[in-house]
Amino acid sequence: MAEHPNAALLRKGHEAFSRGDTDTLSQLFAEGTVWHWPGRNPLSGTHRGRDAVLSLFAKMAEMTNGTLLIDEDHDFLGSDEHAVALFRLSATREGKTLRANLCEVTHWYNGKLTEEWVSVDDQYAFDEFWS
Repeated sequence: MAEHPNAALLRKGHEAFSRGDTDTLSQLFAEGTVWHWPGRNPLSGTHRGRDAVLSLFAKMAEMTNGTLLIDEDHDFLGSDEHAVALFRLSATREGKTLRANLCEVTHWYNGKLTEEWVSVDDQYAFDEFWS
């Protein structure tokens, strides 16, 4: 069975993120993309607009000295309006190590990511890492 087009787009986004390919990410995001980052840490909250989301990614890369990466993509699921990714993220910063399982639920319209909600397996450890 072929992968749903929205799942394939989300997979493409993960590959671009892993390469630091902001041009491809920019093409995948709608101009008004809304990104919901979980927790109570300096990055938490709702980031509105393509530039704000790309700035969030740049800040994360800066805070981790480029060590932030998707270790493993577990699965991608898609439907006509949504795609879901299950994956593991890792990074180091200030002597701390992050290894977290995440789930991202994305909304797609006309081949563009319009909104994303991220959840993590251990929110307390996630907040501690980013704080």
